[in-house]
Amino acid sequence: MGPVGMPELVIILVIALIIFGPRKLPELGKSLGRSLNEFKRASHDLQNSLEQEIKLEEQKEAREKAAQTTEAPKAAEAPKADEPAEAAPADTAVPETVSRGADSRG
Repeated sequence: MGPVGMPELVIILVIALIIFGPRKLPELGKSLGRSLNEFKRASHDLQNSLEQEIKLEEQKEAREKAAQTTEAPKAAEAPKADEPAEAAPADTAVPETVSRGADSRG
């Protein structure tokens, strides 16, 4: 079954004219045109919504991949359990507390 050519279209129109009559044929044509237009619009809307969903999924996957790549260097910087933690630098001063002991009593 191939595409509908001009001879087939003429035969279909003649049969429709015989079945529906000349008064109903314009109404039938209008309703058929509206139905085809609505079908095209619905299929276009469906295609757009599918494309949007695909884009959202791709963006979500890209964000997850970016989050994983930023977490990987942080994990590499953290000390491992079998390695000793580095001591605090020597130039950091620890404040000494002054004890007043017996002198503060009075």
